[in-house]
Amino acid sequence: MEKVKIERINELARKRKAEGLTQEEAAEQDALRKEYIQGFRDNLQQVLDSVVLQRPDGTKQKLQKKG
Repeated sequence: MEKVKIERINELARKRKAEGLTQEEAAEQDALRKEYIQGFRDNLQQVLDSVVLQRPDGTKQKLQKKG
């Protein structure tokens, strides 16, 4: 996520605590938060996809999703 968008999320959070948000600002904050969370999840999934376990016998195996 772009730094500008993260700064905007923080700016809206500060404004919400100080004086409250308009409906448009609340909708913008919600959309930005959803985008941030999705980016975080995508990044975490990439990390988990690249993890390889090495067994005591020396074999290597990628992580697999549970059912």
